[in-house]
Amino acid sequence: MTKGMGPRSHCMGLCGRKPQQITPKEDADAPKKVLKSALLARVNGWSLPLNMLQAVAWTTFLVLTFTSFAIFIPLLPSFYRYLAYSVSLVIWLASVLFLFHFVVHMIAVSTDPAELNVRMKNYNRPMPLFDRTKHEHVIQSQYCHLCEVTVTPKAKHCSACNKCITNFDHHCKWLNNCVGSRNYWVFFSSVASAVAGLVFLTMILLYVFIQYLMDQEQLRSDPHFRNIEDKETWLLFLPFFPVQTKAPVLLLIGVVALMLDLVSLLLLGHLLFFHFYLLVRRLSTFDYMTRGRQPTRKNSDKKAEASIQIITSCIE
Repeated sequence: MTKGMGPRSHCMGLCGRKPQQITPKEDADAPKKVLKSALLARVNGWSLPLNMLQAVAWTTFLVLTFTSFAIFIPLLPSFYRYLAYSVSLVIWLASVLFLFHFVVHMIAVSTDPAELNVRMKNYNRPMPLFDRTKHEHVIQSQYCHLCEVTVTPKAKHCSACNKCITNFDHHCKWLNNCVGSRNYWVFFSSVASAVAGLVFLTMILLYVFIQYLMDQEQLRSDPHFRNIEDKETWLLFLPFFPVQTKAPVLLLIGVVALMLDLVSLLLLGHLLFFHFYLLVRRLSTFDYMTRGRQPTRKNSDKKAEASIQIITSCIE
């Protein structure tokens, strides 16, 4: 593993570009050190251009939801099947699983996390160019020279969305949107509900695989199996639209779903624990990133001072 990799670097892999980058990147070919920014600010996660990771997230969600409710939950024995349906519906509708995740994910994507003064402006108006010859930073004395508005102390100008975000936490590519105080808790709820749903699905898939190896009859308790004599024939989409298939197809679907489930659980589980850590420490992702850079800056300053002292002593 590369030296220095930790929750910080992992979160940035999941959630987009480095949040500490609050000024646009410098264009080496631009005259007078003028930094170019996007022409328009983005409103929310549905603003163009969309991010490919959005499609990955939605595809994963739909595939796992479909396979769990249409294929594997119907294979559970009668008692467990009804229990699984009832538990999942109660939990999901109440707080943390698929339907809840869908709702909070949509809210997190659709919310405009920008500063109030920014939201009151016309998003169709092109953003000005940032001239470093006039200003050292985009935000100075709580005034943004790009948004041309006064902002709150913890606001940051996101170079991806090209606007100032209230209590900036990070820019999330999976949402294609910034996360700030206006949508942080729906973002957190989206991650937590996704983890809960993935754990739920993992338990179902493991049970199906174990029962397939130990006692397949436990998985064939649905009345539609009574007319099927071939034990290698299985039914999908029970109980309303039974479709016959062979065991290898069922197992292949299960393996793919389990692998997708475990990879998602690993990534999102790590992200969830990271944000638990941030909440306990009362930090934002941006605070964590900038705090981690401070020792490096101090060490660099000390080395520079030592070099100056050595050069000075040599001259004397």
